[in-house]
Amino acid sequence: MIYIIGGQTASGKTELALEFAQKIGAHIINGDAFQVYRRLDIGTAKASKEEQSLVPHHLIDIVDINEAFSIFEYQELARKIIDRLVAKNIPVVIVGGSGLYIRSVLFDYRFSPNSEADMARFEKMDNYRLHQYLASIDEISAEKIHFNNRRRVLRAIEIYLQTGLSKSALELEQSKQPYYPYTMVMVDWDKEQLDARILERIRLMFAQGLRSELAELLETFPSSSPGFRAIGYKEMIENANYSDEKLIDLINKNTIHYAKRQKTFFKNQFNISSFTKREEALEFLLDTFKGAL
Repeated sequence: MIYIIGGQTASGKTELALEFAQKIGAHIINGDAFQVYRRLDIGTAKASKEEQSLVPHHLIDIVDINEAFSIFEYQELARKIIDRLVAKNIPVVIVGGSGLYIRSVLFDYRFSPNSEADMARFEKMDNYRLHQYLASIDEISAEKIHFNNRRRVLRAIEIYLQTGLSKSALELEQSKQPYYPYTMVMVDWDKEQLDARILERIRLMFAQGLRSELAELLETFPSSSPGFRAIGYKEMIENANYSDEKLIDLINKNTIHYAKRQKTFFKNQFNISSFTKREEALEFLLDTFKGAL
C-alpha cells in the first residue's frame, strides 16, 4: 500500500506528510515537479533541511536548475525507490501537488525519453499554429482544448512526444487498475481559507528573501532554465521591474488559478478521500495503515 498526500498548494501537505511518516516509520517521496531542482527552495516551499532530517526524503534536490527533467525520468526513479522500499517493508508516502507526475507512477503510463529540444521548437509558434499542430496528431484533444489555452495545448503535444500516443488514445489505453495499491488523501479547504493561506505563504516567501534567492541563482543559471518555469520565479523573471506588492499580487493570482486546476485534477483522476481538517486526514491515514497490518 502506497500512501499519498496530494491536492492543492498551501493546503498543508508537507506538515501532514511529516507527521504521518514519523508515526509509521515511512520514507517520503517528493511528488512536486519543481522540488526536484536544487536551490529552488523558498519559491517551491520545500520542507526545510531540519524537517527533511526527521524523515528520509527522496527525489528532492536531484537536478540543477538548468537541466531538463521529464515525467519519464520521474516515473522511472520513483518506481525504483518504491520497489526498493516495499521489498524492505518500509512504508512509502508520496506528497505533492503535481497530479500527472503522481498518476504516472500509479498507473500504466508508458513514457519514452523526451529532450527539451523536442518541445523548444514550439515555443515561438503562435497559438493558432500550435493548435493546428495538435489537431494533426490528436484531433479529439484539439476539439476539447481551446486554441488560446496554450498551456494545455503544449501539455497534450508533450504527452504525444513522450509516449508516441495522443493524449486521448493514452487515456483510452491506460489501465484502470493501479500499478500500486494506494490510499490518497487531500485536505480540502474552503476557497476563502485556501486563498488566504496562499497569500500568506507568498508574503512569507518574500519575507524569507525570494527575490534575493532568484538574483543569486541568475548569477549562475540562464533565465530560460527549466527550473525557472515554477510559479513565482517565472513571474519575477518576466516582470523584473515590478514592486514586491505588484509581484505578490500577480503570483497570488496565478497560484490561485493553479490551485483550482489541482483540485479538479485530483478529484477527477484519483480515488481520493477529502477532509476539511488535517487532523481528520491524519486519523484516516493511521487507521488505514493499522488496518493493512
